[in-house]
Amino acid sequence: MRISRCQTWVVTIVAMLVVLAGCQAAGSGSTTAGNPRTPVVLFPAFHLTKLLVTAHDQVVAPECPRSGSFEDWYRNDRPSTIFNQVCQDKLLTLRYNPSPSIPMPQRFSNQQGVTVEVKDYGTTGSAPFYEPLYKTLESAGYRRDVDIRVAGYDARLTPDIGDFLQRTQKLIEDTYHDNGNHPVHLVGHSNGPLYAHYLLTHTTRAWRAQYIHGFTSLAGNFPGQGLLYPVLFTGLNVEDFGYPPTKDNAASSARLYQSAPSTYLSAADPTIFGNQETILEDASTGRTYTPRDYHQLITDAKLDRIKDIADYYLGFDKTTDPSSLPDVDVYAEKGSGVPTVVGARLDDLTSGQVVTPATTLLTRDGDGNQEDITNNAVLAWRTMRCYHFSLTDNPGVDHFALPSNPNALHRLLITLTRPPQRCA
Repeated sequence: MRISRCQTWVVTIVAMLVVLAGCQAAGSGSTTAGNPRTPVVLFPAFHLTKLLVTAHDQVVAPECPRSGSFEDWYRNDRPSTIFNQVCQDKLLTLRYNPSPSIPMPQRFSNQQGVTVEVKDYGTTGSAPFYEPLYKTLESAGYRRDVDIRVAGYDARLTPDIGDFLQRTQKLIEDTYHDNGNHPVHLVGHSNGPLYAHYLLTHTTRAWRAQYIHGFTSLAGNFPGQGLLYPVLFTGLNVEDFGYPPTKDNAASSARLYQSAPSTYLSAADPTIFGNQETILEDASTGRTYTPRDYHQLITDAKLDRIKDIADYYLGFDKTTDPSSLPDVDVYAEKGSGVPTVVGARLDDLTSGQVVTPATTLLTRDGDGNQEDITNNAVLAWRTMRCYHFSLTDNPGVDHFALPSNPNALHRLLITLTRPPQRCA
């Protein structure tokens, strides 16, 4: 046991026990003050946080129930019997005020009469997909909702919108204080690391030195992925991450993604991807588009209303920018060697296209969800001074299996026992 404030040397064993007991009692007022474990705060992937959506006299979709509620999250085991998928899409589609006099993060709002909140914020129950991770930590003595907590978020929104930063800082500070003032280790999966990285680059060095132990990024989607561009036309259903089966559903889902700033946060950053991959082929014209061509894609698709949003949020996470180094110890993990969809060949550029077995999906190497370009971008952080950096490849392990991979979880347990590196 490490005792930090006791300096007095004692001669007898009895005196030693008295000093140890006194030092432990004088630590934190928390019931876990003697707990030597490094607390963990998890940042879930895209739509792996439970959202509770409540409608009260909604008017955006008159054909749908005016009032009621439903949950929105991947693998939702309580699908709504009141709101069908099209109604859910319409209620979740954000309103956007294009006025240039309003700062971009303040231009988005929910539909009138609709509220959206994270269900059971801070608890492991808010992100049930990560059950294997929780159980692995429990096997090492961790306790749910005590030294394992979850920084969930509304996946439609970017981390600069609303109170994400303040809310997450408070969660980390509370976790720190509730666990004997032990610095907290951040674990993020997929889009979760973008939100964790935003936190780390929008807090002071002193705050990070006090509260942060380190950061484990599991397939961090930092520069985005090509797949999000065709989703602007096809949509994507959150419950199973499958393509909408009907034209009405494809249209409602596509419009939802067009309105969400996180779509562009998650799409391949043109400055990093350039023309390295084709994200969309228009069969009606024979034209192909790469991330570098996104302006032309928006123009050709007559989606001028989203141009300002795309310009602002594409490449929002400045992963490779030297000014955006997280300046904490980073332990990154990735999968590889799995064919990964990065684009599609569509009939044309209209919204609401249904993907069928006959649809040509464009692939390249990756982890089954994100291409290698995405997963390797974090290597830019090797330039951090004073802090640890590593990127571990897991060949053959797909994106959604990575957070439950025994080898990755074993490395996480070892990481949690290491003292953080600090600059002098």
